[in-house]
Amino acid sequence: MAKNEKAKAKTEQAKGKTKETLGRAVGNERLTAEGRAEQSKGDVRQAKEKTKDAFRH
Repeated sequence: MAKNEKAKAKTEQAKGKTKETLGRAVGNERLTAEGRAEQSKGDVRQAKEKTKDAFRH
């Protein structure tokens, strides 16, 4: 299950980066903000998984 969560984190980060870049390109502040938020969710998920891994080893 941890690998699944790590994959979700990477996917969220990538989607967020894409949204942010697209938002900046077209001048859409809302899309840019959504992208940043999605990246943050991915970062938090990834940090949580790294913390779990640290306690497993």
